[in-house]
Amino acid sequence: MLKKWAKILIILVATLLITTSCSKYQHLLKSSDYKKKYEAGIAYYQEEEYYKAKTLFEELIPILRGTDKAEEVYYYYAYCHYNLGDQVLAGYYFNKFAMTFPNSVHTEEARYMSAYCQYLNSPEPELDQKYTYMAINEFQLFINRYPKSIYVEKCNTYMDKLRKKLETKSYISSKLYYNLSDYKAAVVVLNSTLNEFPDSDYREELMYIAVKSNFKLAENSIYSKKKERYQNTIDSYYEFIDEFPESKYIKEVVRYYEQSVKKIN
Repeated sequence: MLKKWAKILIILVATLLITTSCSKYQHLLKSSDYKKKYEAGIAYYQEEEYYKAKTLFEELIPILRGTDKAEEVYYYYAYCHYNLGDQVLAGYYFNKFAMTFPNSVHTEEARYMSAYCQYLNSPEPELDQKYTYMAINEFQLFINRYPKSIYVEKCNTYMDKLRKKLETKSYISSKLYYNLSDYKAAVVVLNSTLNEFPDSDYREELMYIAVKSNFKLAENSIYSKKKERYQNTIDSYYEFIDEFPESKYIKEVVRYYEQSVKKIN
């Protein structure tokens, strides 16, 4: 019986505390005491109540513009978005902070965080890579601006991961065009991928697909273009065996080469 009453008492106390807290917060929102709002916003942020802090900071930003508190409020406001998981807005506000307060002690950190938010927004390789390119550009700009920053090593690590993602995206696209029998597009994307990522882990497979794509493109071409495209197959064959003379694909590429020579003759 005592345990039951203890549980009820705990629930009542918790409910009272929540109600009081909500009532206090609602009172703050309606208040015109901006000093109190500022102090409460900082307190909420430190208590990790980011949504409440963000709402208060959002109201304070236009009011405190030009004051000594404006910089700090904007800094915490950007981090509220970041901690709430809204990396798109967080990246935007970190970047805006850096432009608005270029001489702040937080500017370097804000520029790094802007780039890092773009990195977090970068999707899986199969999807559009707009944020991947944005993140690479921002990381590189950061390194150029702060070559001795404590964040440079992290920037380089993240850029390597992003470039690997672009490499994978290009690899997937190359194979997709081949599988769709769009050999002309496959040849273009394959050559682009091989030139852009010369050290790719997929290089052997991509060069093998390039030989096949060139051959099948030649096979499906009009008569006037066949000779040139069979020659492209031969050229891609020589490039392949020069790099991978003992490849598991060697028998197949030799067959494409021999057929191409025969067709030309």
